[in-house]
Amino acid sequence: MTEQSMTLKEVELLADQALQACGASALQASSLAAGVAAAERDGISSHGLVYVPTYCEHLRCGKVIGQAQPVVETPRPGSVMVDAGSGFAHAAIRAGFEPLIAMARTNGCAALGINNSYNCGVLAFHTERLAAEGLLGLGFTNAPASIAPAGGSTPVIGTNPFSLAVPGPEGATFTVDQSASVVAKSEIMARARNGEAIPDHWAKDAQGNPTTDPNEALKGSMAPSGGYKGFGVGLLVEVMAAALAGASLGINASPFSGTAGGPPKTGQFFLALDPQLFSGGLFEGQIQSLCEAVQSQPEAQLPGQRRRRHREKADAEGIVVPSELVVKVEALRG
Repeated sequence: MTEQSMTLKEVELLADQALQACGASALQASSLAAGVAAAERDGISSHGLVYVPTYCEHLRCGKVIGQAQPVVETPRPGSVMVDAGSGFAHAAIRAGFEPLIAMARTNGCAALGINNSYNCGVLAFHTERLAAEGLLGLGFTNAPASIAPAGGSTPVIGTNPFSLAVPGPEGATFTVDQSASVVAKSEIMARARNGEAIPDHWAKDAQGNPTTDPNEALKGSMAPSGGYKGFGVGLLVEVMAAALAGASLGINASPFSGTAGGPPKTGQFFLALDPQLFSGGLFEGQIQSLCEAVQSQPEAQLPGQRRRRHREKADAEGIVVPSELVVKVEALRG
């Protein structure tokens, strides 16, 4: 497989042009393209350019409304609601963050609920934007059902990630971004595309048996991280991002892959908090002590450090992308 090096801007422009050519507005395309490029920069290729053909397929079949205009409402002080209009989640999040950040600075805390939405890509991409504004960012996003409850075999909740971005002097000091499943579903989808096996603890087939076949895994259930505890985390996210935000439950959402069903209408929920207000000015020192306790151990690392290393390498050497994938996305531009 041949590879080529691209800059962050080149990846973003390529994705933007492909999305617009397939029916996305400039607003929808630019918001998503920024997330795609950031995923490549952070070494999370499963959410990068490889996903653009799927995004374009969903624009063409109507799973995503490419010309959707997010509708922002601020019903109460500290509360923001955004109807994504079945457009990409990135555009709705971008629209909601402007009032969210302003409210959090004024009130000390603010919440944003988004419904009629879609896959929001790497959740930490969004929470880190809050940390860059000096706010503690906490995010939740639900997904089509793919995890069965402990003792069951029928999926009830999605992989349902949550993310915490802790602010510091230079953006996020550390970032937690993890799903309720052992791995993100996109990792299994990537291996299915490449004809590769998966570890037998990642998922179960439709009969509830562990499987190393990614195609059988996609017909069955993702394995929850930590067993029943992982399912509990997924339920927490489902309550926040679906029930609380007024979005579709995972059991009622159409898949993020393929063309079956209409818009998934899933949701996101974000909390933004002023850490200095709640901590009485102690926050920065406490976080520093916490980080030192982790980093003083030779083999230990803070969550998000791997992404940061990828980010630094990409900035210095460029983003390495398979040439075949670049050609595929370029073809979508028409």
